[in-house]
Amino acid sequence: MRKDKTLSELTISGLQEILHEAAGGDDSVQFGQDVLDTPFLELGFDSLALLETVALIKRKYGVAVADDELADLQTPRELLNKVNSGLAAA
Repeated sequence: MRKDKTLSELTISGLQEILHEAAGGDDSVQFGQDVLDTPFLELGFDSLALLETVALIKRKYGVAVADDELADLQTPRELLNKVNSGLAAA
């Protein structure tokens, strides 16, 4: 069950906020359609930052991403699709 029923979709701007909260990312990286398919490593987010990101997503959205699933999620688009699929199923 989601923590906040009003959160029905994670957007790219929402993901950007979570990434920066989790990892203290570079504010010069502007998320948008042009970075949806850019690997997280190229955006400056390592595996530790992504672990913290999915922990925040679970806390805020109630959607869990397993560690083995996270290894396959290389881009913001892939992570958004995974989280939003979980939200739709809830």
